[in-house]
Amino acid sequence: MNLELKKELPIIGIVMIPFAYLAFIWNSLPERVPIHWNSNGQIDDWGSKAFLVVLVFLLPVLTYVVMFVASKFDPKNRISLMGSKFYQLKFFMVLFMSLLALFILYVSKNQSVSNPNLMYVLAGILITVLGNYFKVIQPNYFIGIRTPWTLESKEVWKATHAFAGKLWFFGGLLIILGGLIFSGFIFAKAFVVIGITLAFVPVAYSFIKFKQLEKKQDKL
Repeated sequence: MNLELKKELPIIGIVMIPFAYLAFIWNSLPERVPIHWNSNGQIDDWGSKAFLVVLVFLLPVLTYVVMFVASKFDPKNRISLMGSKFYQLKFFMVLFMSLLALFILYVSKNQSVSNPNLMYVLAGILITVLGNYFKVIQPNYFIGIRTPWTLESKEVWKATHAFAGKLWFFGGLLIILGGLIFSGFIFAKAFVVIGITLAFVPVAYSFIKFKQLEKKQDKL
């Protein structure tokens, strides 16, 4: 067996778990299942159970395909410089998406969410782990904070990801704590604010850092 394929088999196995669970519960599912819940855990949208197949495909399968393609078609082979860290990141991302798919399938079957805040906690865990990996991501066109300024300068990329890594790590912890302490309705707006902050502050930081570097070079 090809060594690379052998290494990928555990991740492929994780990808297939939600499909196996969906096949197991398929006959017991009603034709229309809940596909969305509000911040209070109440069903606010319904759809065909066939949608669950699409959902399972979009979560672990698409995540695995994107990360696999990214490592193979990175034009400068920068992702390969991450070594085992990239494999660990890919493993975690696929595992997380598979667990999320299993959770959605479970609540769709039971048509209730015992604790809607669990979604916030899961999101916080994902953000915290991603933040921890930011510092090892090498400049590339597929993953990371890809702005015109980080892609232009390796120094800006490194500084931005060091900053964003800390921001995402503590932002993720804040989301976990908020999800555990506050009700879903109360925390929903705070979650949106935190999410916007995590998305846009690193972009602004990369621009500021790039301009600072430009000024420094102009003085030389």
